[in-house]
Amino acid sequence: MRRVAAVLALLGAGVLGQGAAQAAEVGISPWGPKDEIGRLNLVTPASRAAIMARVTGGAAYDLSVDYFIGMPSWQAAGDPPYLMWMTHTPHGNGVSDPMGTGKKMNEHVSYTGAAISMYSHMGTHIDALNHFGLNGKIYNGFKASEHLGDRGWDVTGAEKLPPIIARGVMIDVAAAKGVSMLPDAYRITRQDLVDALAKQKVALEKGDVVLIRTGRMQQYEKAQEYMANPPGMGLDAARFLVEDKGAMVVGADNLSFETFPSEVKDNYIPLHTYLLAEHGVPIMELVNLEGLARDKVYQFAFIGASLKLRGADAAPMRPIALPIK
Repeated sequence: MRRVAAVLALLGAGVLGQGAAQAAEVGISPWGPKDEIGRLNLVTPASRAAIMARVTGGAAYDLSVDYFIGMPSWQAAGDPPYLMWMTHTPHGNGVSDPMGTGKKMNEHVSYTGAAISMYSHMGTHIDALNHFGLNGKIYNGFKASEHLGDRGWDVTGAEKLPPIIARGVMIDVAAAKGVSMLPDAYRITRQDLVDALAKQKVALEKGDVVLIRTGRMQQYEKAQEYMANPPGMGLDAARFLVEDKGAMVVGADNLSFETFPSEVKDNYIPLHTYLLAEHGVPIMELVNLEGLARDKVYQFAFIGASLKLRGADAAPMRPIALPIK
């Protein structure tokens, strides 16, 4: 119960930090009034060709997690858990004969089918730019009152997110600090990122997909431990990635990207609004970085595409990392 209460506390408006209030407004895209993908416009034919030309072959790292009943999720916030149920089984088909093929055929040809139900922000996924907004608007000034209907958004939906092929960088903050996993509720600072990059001897470049390792993925099979008081990014650290280094996409191995309580008095989730609503930077969460960390692979070709869920605020994806020269 303590851990469940902790997750609930993460989302409560009554546990905001004491930082100064910010009169933040949504960002307007430099790619024009119809832009729906923000910084993903930085992916170009030339940039894709450049990173793929550096792939060495050999190892391929799967950055996604398994989906299973009981997996970490935002149930404490009222969102549905992951469910899977069988719609057809070899034995069941033999009993009910749903296809009308007869007992003999069902004994000869086995048939298994299943259905799933899940919240859009479960497992390895990417947040679309409509996920969080400010003052009734989302990135590029689109208004919820004009663009959000009963079947989702008619702008910036997950189906608009293009395949991402870009240089990826993993910043292993936990390893840089000499620990396997950052402590509960640890807030990653700008200096933490600078120090980790220096130890890894890696420099960030404009248009990178930057993935932060906290080590929390080691708790993934234990949902309550994984969800409770996660370490995550601080606001100044996010500014370092976006404004100083030009990151295109950011992500981490936790389910919140940021940590709590909020640093901003009048915003309970300031990194999400800063990234999505103000700067058009998609966020990836639950990225499995353990393989990259084990092999000390810090630079790679990142290849990922999400499901085209029309009008949705997020979508599952199965990204891979290919080491580069």
